[in-house]
Amino acid sequence: MATCGTSTGAAAAPDGPSARAQSHSRFTASLSEVRMAESVSRRQWLVNTGIGVAGGMALPGLLPAMEATRVLGGVSYGELLNQLERDVTTMRRAAGPIRLCYNENPFGMSPKAKDALMASWTQHTWYDPPIRAELRATFAKHVGVPVDHVLVTQGSSEVLATLALAYGQNGGKIVAPWPTFEDLPRYGATLNAAVQKVPLDDRFDHDLYAMDAKIGNDTKLVFVCNPNNPTATLNDDQALRDFVKTNAKRTTVIVDEAYYDFVDAPNYRSMVDLVLAGEPIIVSRTASKIHGLAGLRVGFAVARPDILAKLSAYVTGDPNVFGLHAANASLQDSAYQTFIKQKNREGRALLISALKTMGRKVTDSQTNFVFFHAGQPVATVQAAALAKGFVIGRAFPPYTDWCRVSIGTPEEMQRFVAILPSIL
Repeated sequence: MATCGTSTGAAAAPDGPSARAQSHSRFTASLSEVRMAESVSRRQWLVNTGIGVAGGMALPGLLPAMEATRVLGGVSYGELLNQLERDVTTMRRAAGPIRLCYNENPFGMSPKAKDALMASWTQHTWYDPPIRAELRATFAKHVGVPVDHVLVTQGSSEVLATLALAYGQNGGKIVAPWPTFEDLPRYGATLNAAVQKVPLDDRFDHDLYAMDAKIGNDTKLVFVCNPNNPTATLNDDQALRDFVKTNAKRTTVIVDEAYYDFVDAPNYRSMVDLVLAGEPIIVSRTASKIHGLAGLRVGFAVARPDILAKLSAYVTGDPNVFGLHAANASLQDSAYQTFIKQKNREGRALLISALKTMGRKVTDSQTNFVFFHAGQPVATVQAAALAKGFVIGRAFPPYTDWCRVSIGTPEEMQRFVAILPSIL
């Protein structure tokens, strides 16, 4: 019996070699006919067209789970995801040093997202594919807002770039915590915006009182990142909501919720409801984290239609069609999101427990990464970790002796925990 992530000869070629050859011939004559030729599996189609071959090797990790959903109809989705975990862990180990540096989803996109991506392959020649409007509607339903309150962008970084352009030019004043996700302050600085960086408090939270003191009539934009990157911390819910609502009466507020899906704190609330209340607030989200689509660049802005119209004037292009299809499918794959959340909790708990056992200070992570006190320069720890087969995050001044480590698969985190005493 075949297992998830593998295919027997019968599964890979249900109609035999001659049927595959005939289908390939039809493909060379007419692409539309190949799309209708059920005798050719997706795997064979990719090999025939050269898409599935790179330097003589089939693309690893892209097809096994997708193929399993089609061929092994009797396998439950839960079993498929368990097999995916085993396949991904093996693939990542074979690929070289384990990446625990960019807060990526180690499992990648969901099997259903892969299916949607591959089914959309022939749309790579299209401008303005219909899927963009469909994704906009799917995301609007996902967060509970009208469709005209959603802008689909090339990653959430484009949301931040358009904000810098719309509000930061000609010396526009931007107030932001520091350190935080750097894109908006960095974009603002290149446009000669007056960026006011407010140090975090001693709990690594936004210092809301100090930020409030910096906000005046000349402030064009206030940036909030909750949970915060790189510290993994969550601000007090009510205090932050009061801060956002108060300052929305004076200026525009952007709340970056890239790590929204990983939060376990029971009192955590998105700021989307404040958008619905008509406040000049923008909430940014991304398909890069829990949905595993960082390389496909899909993000979202949630705001009043008039604010989105202002941002749209600075959008530089359209998200790619494959990312749109994958994100649309992933948003509707709640089982996969639950799976990723659970695996992240497992890996995060392993790392935090080990660090506390070693007596290290660790922030209360509500994300897919952990921020801890190394007691030595981050560059030193990076080099030691790399020698053991792991790539970890860089330094984030002024916390140059604190490390940010992204959460890998549970098996990877067990291996990382085992080498911790030798690198700290």
